[in-house]
Amino acid sequence: MRFTWRGLKSGQRTFLSVFCVGFFAGIIVFNIGKGILLGETGFFDEETLYHMKYMTVDSNALFCYLFRRRIFRVLAMAVLSTTYLGLAACIGVSFWYGMSAGAFLTVLAVRYGLKGILLAAVCVLPQYLLYAPAALALLTWCETLFRGIYIRGEFDASDKGFLMKKAGRLLIILAVMTAGCLLEGYMNPYLLLGFLKIF
Repeated sequence: MRFTWRGLKSGQRTFLSVFCVGFFAGIIVFNIGKGILLGETGFFDEETLYHMKYMTVDSNALFCYLFRRRIFRVLAMAVLSTTYLGLAACIGVSFWYGMSAGAFLTVLAVRYGLKGILLAAVCVLPQYLLYAPAALALLTWCETLFRGIYIRGEFDASDKGFLMKKAGRLLIILAVMTAGCLLEGYMNPYLLLGFLKIF
């Protein structure tokens, strides 16, 4: 299966475009506040990485923490999509994640160069191979529900077929996010610790 821009739905293209705008905004924000991010916060500085290198990880506790946070956010977005703020929330989330990604990658690249880019990749793998498509699917799900309720007026509370279809897709998204939490809790910390030992 080949990925093409035209193969994406219009909503997905919109969210990816907003993500890209946010990504570049994150780079700009970093350059504006470079002194704060690199100096005062200690964000991924050498001392932080040194402590991370020798930390111990309780994977069960980490998974439970991640699961609560990720699933709460998915459910919060699902609820927001049934309100007048649904579409604005989807666009805001796309922009925020793009900006966060841009700032995160830029900080590590400025601090450590190519090694920083590799560190950024290790920090998000392998869980974001599941999180990214799940997030895009969630935003599309939220957008179609919002449009069905407020724009086209297709949603009918008595339409059980519509409700079952939306609920089934949401359950799939929740399952993929849960699998991502498992990877982030049980696999990623050891990949990161292994990388830091040779960093």
